[in-house]
Amino acid sequence: MTKVSVIIPCYNEQNTIHLLLGAIYKQTFPLDDLEIIIADGDSTDRTLEQIHNFQESHKNIEILVVENKLQSIPAGLNSALRASTGDFIVRLDAHSVPAEDYIALCINDLVDNKGQNVGGVWEIIPGCEGWVANSIATAASHPFAVGDARYRYSKQAGYVDTVPFGSYPRELFDEIGYFDETLLTNEDYEFNTRIRLSGGKIWFNPRIKSKYFARANFPSLAKQYWRYGFWKLRMLKRYPKTIRWRQALPPLFVAGIIFLALTGIFFSMAWILLLFILSIYSLLLLIGSSPSAFRQKKFSLLVGVPLATAIMHVFWGSGFWNSLIKSMVGK
Repeated sequence: MTKVSVIIPCYNEQNTIHLLLGAIYKQTFPLDDLEIIIADGDSTDRTLEQIHNFQESHKNIEILVVENKLQSIPAGLNSALRASTGDFIVRLDAHSVPAEDYIALCINDLVDNKGQNVGGVWEIIPGCEGWVANSIATAASHPFAVGDARYRYSKQAGYVDTVPFGSYPRELFDEIGYFDETLLTNEDYEFNTRIRLSGGKIWFNPRIKSKYFARANFPSLAKQYWRYGFWKLRMLKRYPKTIRWRQALPPLFVAGIIFLALTGIFFSMAWILLLFILSIYSLLLLIGSSPSAFRQKKFSLLVGVPLATAIMHVFWGSGFWNSLIKSMVGK
């Protein structure tokens, strides 16, 4: 009988961990063949209490909590991996809610050798109520904000460079190693890069669906995308050929804005060009947000989605340059 280990890195997730555990419990995959390994990074809220309460009321599913001493996502994943016993590994996030057939579809595709990593599409949902959270969730699903990351919007199955979370045959980790604990973000993309370099494939199946809670406010969104940009450079320094156009544009955009702003001190034409570029960019953001605003009949999105998209681009690009500067001065 095929056994599946669901591994989950976790820290201060009292608002969502019970939703994730409930969704796993409702899976069509047999519960007797499932184990849940949660790597907790010493949560200071009621996360562990929520997990304990779920264990007490659902004794027919195996749940194990292990310690994540380094309090990072890759370290938590590796701690959970070492404690797992399944033939297949399904990685989930404490901010996610998988569809009821999520695990079954992943395992079916793995058994059919569709790829060494199988994943599906995210449905991004607001992290809380309000126009700001709704705008962030809408922007995070829009190609203008996230580029050609197919797992955020595509309905076409096929081979891709990465998928969210992921599911794997256990022997893959013996072949290419565990998650890189020196990367505090982008550890999944780096792992997928090693899969591809070893001759493996990543299979995207849009029938595999999960909901993901987006950030609830603009400051947390800015912090998230700054971190993404910062650690993306560290990953690209190891694998420069993996860069995609969607990853190159934000740093170039930020560099261009700074260059024109500084040049404008000496040449007024630079200010005119800067104003023109920002006007075109703003217009594109407005046009891009219009279909979502009209479809949802929420015209606050005409303001919120452009703001969220601009934050994603600017802070991703700024984090990238900050990482580059620090690496150049040896930090």
